[in-house]
Amino acid sequence: MDAWLRSAREAVAAASGVPVGELELTPDDARILLDLASAAAHDSGQRTNAPLICYLVGLAAAKSDAELDEIVRRGG
Repeated sequence: MDAWLRSAREAVAAASGVPVGELELTPDDARILLDLASAAAHDSGQRTNAPLICYLVGLAAAKSDAELDEIVRRGG
């Protein structure tokens, strides 16, 4: 995770009250999300769909017991 993303994660943690440690982004999760964002932007023809699908997948992951890769594989 680069310095900008670490700083953004800390700001999100502070704004949400979620401990920064609970907002850890593993290299595997980063790859999954970047691949998903790339597919969404290119397949849909709308770059704006990339962050939106990542947000939806993140919501689903937070509210379920499913793993990120499973959610993306089955629905993303």
